[in-house]
Amino acid sequence: MEDKDLMEKELLIIKGVCDLYLHGTIESTTAEVHTAFKDALNESLDIQNKIYNLMAEKGWYKTKNVDQAQIDTVKQKFASK
Repeated sequence: MEDKDLMEKELLIIKGVCDLYLHGTIESTTAEVHTAFKDALNESLDIQNKIYNLMAEKGWYKTKNVDQAQIDTVKQKFASK
């Protein structure tokens, strides 16, 4: 398996972990549980950011620039609702 494929899988896994910790934080019934989930979420977000930055640095995570006209169109669409 290629390094790129491994990194993509790691990124997908950590995104799923972040989602679970976010919901655990939101649904917590005590301050202690809330803090535990929030701390785990923050650590996971840091890991996700490191993986993303490494992939972007290697050109494995491509992003697309959008022109301002497209942004304005979307903003108008949702502002009217």
